Amino acid sequence: MALFRTWLPMFMAATASWIGLSGVAAEPDAPARRNVLFLIADDLNCDLGCYGHPRVESPNIDALASRGVLFERAYCQYPLCSPSRTSFLTGLRPDSSGVHTNPGRATDGAYGGSPHFREFHPDLVTLPQFFRNQGYFAARVGKLYHYGVPGQIGTSGLDDPQSWDKTVNPIGRDKTEEEKVFSLVQGSYGGTLSWLAAEGTDAEQTDAIGADAAIELLKQQGDKPFFLAVGFYRPHTPYVAPKAYFEKYPKESIDLPPLSEGDRERLPAPAYASAKKEQEGMSDDLRREAIQAYWASISFMDAQVGRVLAALEEQGLADETIVVMTSDHGYHMYDHGLWQKMSVFENSARVPLIIALPDGKNGGQRAPGVVELIDLYPTLADLCGFEAPSHVEGTSLVPTLQNPQTRVNKYAFTQVHRGGERRGYSVRTEQFRYTWWGDEETAQLYDMQADPQEAKNLAGDPAFAEIEAELRKVAVAQRKESPPKQKAAEKNSPRKNERAKKRRAS
Repeated sequence: MALFRTWLPMFMAATASWIGLSGVAAEPDAPARRNVLFLIADDLNCDLGCYGHPRVESPNIDALASRGVLFERAYCQYPLCSPSRTSFLTGLRPDSSGVHTNPGRATDGAYGGSPHFREFHPDLVTLPQFFRNQGYFAARVGKLYHYGVPGQIGTSGLDDPQSWDKTVNPIGRDKTEEEKVFSLVQGSYGGTLSWLAAEGTDAEQTDAIGADAAIELLKQQGDKPFFLAVGFYRPHTPYVAPKAYFEKYPKESIDLPPLSEGDRERLPAPAYASAKKEQEGMSDDLRREAIQAYWASISFMDAQVGRVLAALEEQGLADETIVVMTSDHGYHMYDHGLWQKMSVFENSARVPLIIALPDGKNGGQRAPGVVELIDLYPTLADLCGFEAPSHVEGTSLVPTLQNPQTRVNKYAFTQVHRGGERRGYSVRTEQFRYTWWGDEETAQLYDMQADPQEAKNLAGDPAFAEIEAELRKVAVAQRKESPPKQKAAEKNSPRKNERAKKRRAS
C-alpha cells in the first residue's frame, strides 16, 4: 500500500517546476488554438444514463452529454483493446495497421511487446503525435495504447514513446491488493470475470490517482495548447470499486437478459466463439453479482471523470477545450449468453461517444447516424484547424457536430478474427447489421430497428435478399491483407528497448 500512498506526492514534486503543461510558452503572435481533452474508459459499453440505461448511475458522463453531442450509433473497428486503440490512434483500420491481437503473455508472466503498429508502419504519425507536430503539448495519463490490465498497471504498457511529451502511469490499491479479487479462474484477472467490492476510499484506487494527475496537469496549463489524454482502467476486469458503489445495485434487483433460440444453440458458431468454458457453469446469482460489479465500476469511473471535468471548469479551460468521452469497444454482460468482448454483436461493437465543443454548440443533441472510432483522428484535426494526414482512413464528424442530423457515413465496420482465415466483417447501417464469416451458412442479418436484441437472424430470408446482397458486397470489400512487418521498426519496439536496457544493466 505504500506504493500508491507515496506515488502522487512524488509526481507533484517532479512536475512543480513546469511552466504550464508544456514548460514552453507559445509565441506571442500565435493564434489561439483549441485544447483537446481526450477521455477514454476501458471496456465500457453503453450502460449509461445518457444512453437510456434505466439503472446505471453515470451523472458526470450524462452532464457532459448535456453540453455535447451524443453519437447514438458509434462503433469500434475491432472489439479488443490493442487493435481498437491502435486503429483510432493511428487512423488505420485493423487490416491496414496489421494489429489484430493483444500482445501475448511470455512464460515469465510479462507481456511481450508485439504486435506493435510500428512493426508495420515505423514512420506513421499517430493522433497525439500529429498534435505534437502542430506545436501542442501531448500528455498521457493512464491507458491509451494497450495495457495488460491489471498486470501492467503502473507501467507504460504497449505505449508509443513518439506520441507523447509526458506520460504518467498511476498505480493504486486495486493493483497492489489484487490477490483479494474473486475470479472465476483463481489467480487470473484481466481476461477472466473477476471483481472486488474494495475497502477504503476512491482516492486509493488507480483511476482516482490518475484523475489526480490529470487535474494537476490542468492546473499547470500555460499558454501552449495541449492534447491531454486520460485513460481510465475501469470498468475492465477485475471490476474493482469501493463498496459504496456496489451498494447502488442490489443483486436481487438485477434482471438477466433474455436469450434467443440462436443464443441457446450458439448458432452460427463463429458468432459465439468468444464464449469461455469457465463462464458456462455460472449460477444466476453469480451472474447477477458480476453485473453488479461491472455497474459499480462504471459508476466509480464516472466519478473520476467528473473530477477531471470539474477541474477543467475550475481552471477556466472549458471555453477553449474540446472534450471527447468514449471507450475502446463495447462489452457483453450476459446478453446473447456472452460476457466481455470479441464478438461483433451490437453490445460488443457499439461504444459510447460524446464530443463537447468549447462553444457548447448543439449541446444536449443526439446524432443518429452511424460513426466509427476511426473518425476521431480527422475530426479532432479538423476542429483544431488542421488537415489530417493522407493515411487516415476515417471521416471528419465536423458536419455532424454542426448539425447532428447530418450523416457522414453510410456504414460502420467492425471486424474480428477467429484464427487462421476465419474472419468476421460486420457492417452496421442505421437499420441493419450484417456479418459475413466467409460463407452463406454462417452469415447474419438483423433488423436493428425491429429487433434490437438481435434475436432473429434474417440471412437467407427471401424478403431481405436484396439488402443482404448489398451488405455482403460491402462486407467482403472491407477485407484486405495486412502489411508485412518491417525490420526498420525494431528500434521502435518497446519490448526490444526493454531487452536492450536489461542487457546494458547486466
